[in-house]
Amino acid sequence: MLSWWAARAGASAGRALTELRLGRQRYYSLHLGILLTVLVLVFFGYGFLSQRSEELGDSEAVSRMVHAQPNVLTPSRKDVLVLTPWLAPIIWEGTFNIDILNEQFRLLNTTIGLTVFAIKKYVVFLKLFLETAEQHFMVGHKVIYYVFTDHPAEVPQVPLGAGRKLVVLTVRNYSRWQDVSMHRMEMISHFSEQRFLQEVDYLVCADVDMKFQDHVGVEILSALFGTLHPGFYRSSREAFTYERRPKSQAYIPWDEGDFYYMGAFFGGSVVEVHHLTKACHQAMVEDKANGIEAVWHDESHLNKYLLYHKPTKVLSPEYMWDQQLLGWPSIMKKLRYVAVPKNHQEIRNR
Repeated sequence: MLSWWAARAGASAGRALTELRLGRQRYYSLHLGILLTVLVLVFFGYGFLSQRSEELGDSEAVSRMVHAQPNVLTPSRKDVLVLTPWLAPIIWEGTFNIDILNEQFRLLNTTIGLTVFAIKKYVVFLKLFLETAEQHFMVGHKVIYYVFTDHPAEVPQVPLGAGRKLVVLTVRNYSRWQDVSMHRMEMISHFSEQRFLQEVDYLVCADVDMKFQDHVGVEILSALFGTLHPGFYRSSREAFTYERRPKSQAYIPWDEGDFYYMGAFFGGSVVEVHHLTKACHQAMVEDKANGIEAVWHDESHLNKYLLYHKPTKVLSPEYMWDQQLLGWPSIMKKLRYVAVPKNHQEIRNR
């Protein structure tokens, strides 16, 4: 009996030993399979991510940003105001690092639209405007030039850099230059809603009888920006040429006002520019119905809008200057966007 039990125990032990060996083999096989699976996933996953990074232009990649460390106790400029009371930066030379800003906007894959009106004889300024924009405006970024004109056949063929193109938008002209200026708001509003929203991230609205003389880049971009008028940046609000007649929708009382903004250079996100231009156009329509025209036309309405809808960034007069009239004061480290000498009466009346 005991020998039978011993034999059975021996047999059981043998089976147990065999099962143990088989279990270890299964264990090792399972882990080997898992290890191989992980290696395969890592290999192919890395390849997929690398390919995806290339497809995205490596926009997700973290690159080194080597630049001087900002010092909170050392202001960038001591001779000018660099921040408005509503905490919008005022852009002067020395207040920004363009390398940092270029990298940030590159990661966002930003496209900028530049609108310009070349109506009637103003088309003669277009070639210089576009040539200098190619040298100085948003260099290294995607740009679409939107040229509004009544002479599409006279739009010059200017060589454009990679990622930059020109779109001609044919519009009618008007007998008075004031009407051309005021209908600009209507056209920008209309095309913002119908086209620009689908094509660009920001809009910059500029006058054509100007030239880019130095860098104008992504440092200007914000939800809504205006440019300080070079003739009034030192003046008190009482000296501003706001519309002072209460009958006009552009009316601003004598005890109100922050700055006087130039109508020749403003912009922001497409949505905000649409809001601005639509509001200004509607105000001008209402003024016309009431038999009044604001003293400085669309610029008067622009100033009224920016008084009650504060810009998120303000450009210094570096971005709007007339060297022939104002010289080059030492406070201006750079003159970026400047007037082209011309006979206003001769151009406007043709």
